[in-house]
Amino acid sequence: MVKDKKFFKKLVKDRRLTVNERLSGRLGYMGTAFIMIGPYILNYGNLGAISYIVGGILCTPQVVVAKQWNLVAVNVNVIIGYMIYLINNS
Repeated sequence: MVKDKKFFKKLVKDRRLTVNERLSGRLGYMGTAFIMIGPYILNYGNLGAISYIVGGILCTPQVVVAKQWNLVAVNVNVIIGYMIYLINNS
């Protein structure tokens, strides 16, 4: 039993998250919440579009730190798309 624990302990790298990783993770959660709220408040003037833009901006640091470039492109697309939406509907 003790040998199994030592074997599994060798498989896991023990490291602490950096400040950037912790901060970007928290911002990512906040951004996700804004994006999740967006569809429900889209009919209330510009509030839904602003929610999408803020959510995209807050989610971007997390995916940049994780080097998930496809999601960076999605977030930039959301930000640009809803800015165009706001400009056209103002």
